[in-house]
Amino acid sequence: MSAALEIRGATKTFGDRPVLRGIDLDVERGSVTVILGPSGSGKSTLLRAINHLEKLDQGFVRVGGELIGVKVRGDRFVELHEGAILAQRSRIGFVFQAFNLFPHLTILANIVEAPVSLGRDAAESREKALILLDRVGLRDKASAYPRQLSGGQQQRVAIARALALEPELILFDEPTSALDPELVHEVLDVISGLAGTGTTLVVVTHEIGFAREVADRIVFIDDGLIVEQGTPSEVLDAPTHPRTRDFLSRVL
Repeated sequence: MSAALEIRGATKTFGDRPVLRGIDLDVERGSVTVILGPSGSGKSTLLRAINHLEKLDQGFVRVGGELIGVKVRGDRFVELHEGAILAQRSRIGFVFQAFNLFPHLTILANIVEAPVSLGRDAAESREKALILLDRVGLRDKASAYPRQLSGGQQQRVAIARALALEPELILFDEPTSALDPELVHEVLDVISGLAGTGTTLVVVTHEIGFAREVADRIVFIDDGLIVEQGTPSEVLDAPTHPRTRDFLSRVL
């Protein structure tokens, strides 16, 4: 069985600044991988490259054994057309830092919009959306608008929206960084509830306690490179690289 996610030789430069410098990473199906690292280390760029929101300069990404965003032609990669890329992204949920909900749509409509736009039955999509709102504890907010919800509630809706397409992989890009501290736990509780459900999760976060409790594997990135990876006990309790030890000493 292929890995849920395979990254090989991922390289990305913005101007003259290398952001990713040849990253290789495998993520097992149904696992929770937490990516740690200082600001500017390349974590978010790597996450965006997984679903081709950022195009790699070199290297490739496979999800479920399928190349993402490109196909092989001869001895090189060729960009897929936009329709094919959008179809691939429907298999990859993405929860952003800033929620990215449509302000003019109700909470229910925000969740239903993507599956319906992909041709799924509207009534069935609505019923599934209500079930998802139950799952994140917000069914009573179905008719509300994003502005009427707290930041934590909006992020929980964003998670429900990511689940609406039944993705095989969900990416979380610092999902609590825009929240007031007292709201962080409600979002992390929802993400924790997804662990062990069979959906593969990749989470960029600075929440060390969450990483320790939920992650199967922790990947520490610095300066566009994977410096260290292993189980939570290996990376958090007995890091082998000086850069990892320095980072943890500052955030713990």
